[in-house]
Amino acid sequence: MTRSLPADRPFTHPGVLVGGAQLDALRERVTSGRRPWLKAYRDMRDSRYGSHEYRARPRTDVSCPSGDHAGPGCVEEREDAIAAYTQALLFTVTGERRHAAKATEIMDAWSARLKRHTHADAGLQAGWAGSTWARAAEIVRHTPGADWPEDRVRRFEAMLRTAHLPYVTGRAPDRDGGRDLVTTDAALSIAVFLEDRATFDAALRRFRERVPTFFHLRKDGLTQETCRGFAHVGHAVAATAHVAETARHQGVDLYDDDTAARLKAALELHAPYQEGAPAPGWLCGGRVERDMGPDLEVALNQLENRLGTPLPATRRLVAHSRPAGTDDHFVAWETLTHADAP
Repeated sequence: MTRSLPADRPFTHPGVLVGGAQLDALRERVTSGRRPWLKAYRDMRDSRYGSHEYRARPRTDVSCPSGDHAGPGCVEEREDAIAAYTQALLFTVTGERRHAAKATEIMDAWSARLKRHTHADAGLQAGWAGSTWARAAEIVRHTPGADWPEDRVRRFEAMLRTAHLPYVTGRAPDRDGGRDLVTTDAALSIAVFLEDRATFDAALRRFRERVPTFFHLRKDGLTQETCRGFAHVGHAVAATAHVAETARHQGVDLYDDDTAARLKAALELHAPYQEGAPAPGWLCGGRVERDMGPDLEVALNQLENRLGTPLPATRRLVAHSRPAGTDDHFVAWETLTHADAP
């Protein structure tokens, strides 16, 4: 593991959030009927995203006004990207090409139409969708038997390069840090799929600059958005863990002692209040919004299982909420992919 990708080292594929060893492990666990992976797989398979009748709803212009994530095309793109990712995971487990065909059908529909994201939340939308598109495309492109035509792959690359990257590669110092972490997740994910070293390196720099400003290390675990709402904290935790996990697949270590300490403090502060413990008066005046969503599996696995850092409150919360489903934004099926992942 290094701090950056050496110039002579090729990108590892599949390597966006999930890698080959993880895909092999989840396949073995599901086919052997092990828990919680079998239940997580069945939930994914039986969701609307796993349906063979799922139909893409592409648009040319995805318009997302500030604070309104239901603008024309916003929900449709996020959900279609999750559906493509779901079908890609189903393909890796079952080997049934119909799932690969459904994933490529969805991705081809969007790459044939999408030109731009517009309005105030264009970057956030491109971040949520772009990271998920890259995960789906990475699996399908690099799994034997998917048979995604090369001309369609190139067209999908062009969509990510022109309709997503421009919105997720700029620093946003005047915006909330969670948004910046989400867009960094997308930038790094797309960079791996495109094998774009310059974008990859820039995303690593953004990550290292942003994490200390979002996760305040004062041994109390407060974050920039704690009192705005735990859902925003959950999104930031998920995006942070996604970036670090994707980098890890490329041989780059982003979990230095400082980053690990910040994440641990934040997780252990927020988790008990998700379980119903009364918030102390010093924390947001005792009023906390308790919805972190299915966002913690990737961080928990890295910190506790790989690094040996105990997170008792976080583990209790994750165990209580398993199997984690999807937030319908950019987090999906992470009990299946990351619970005790190698």
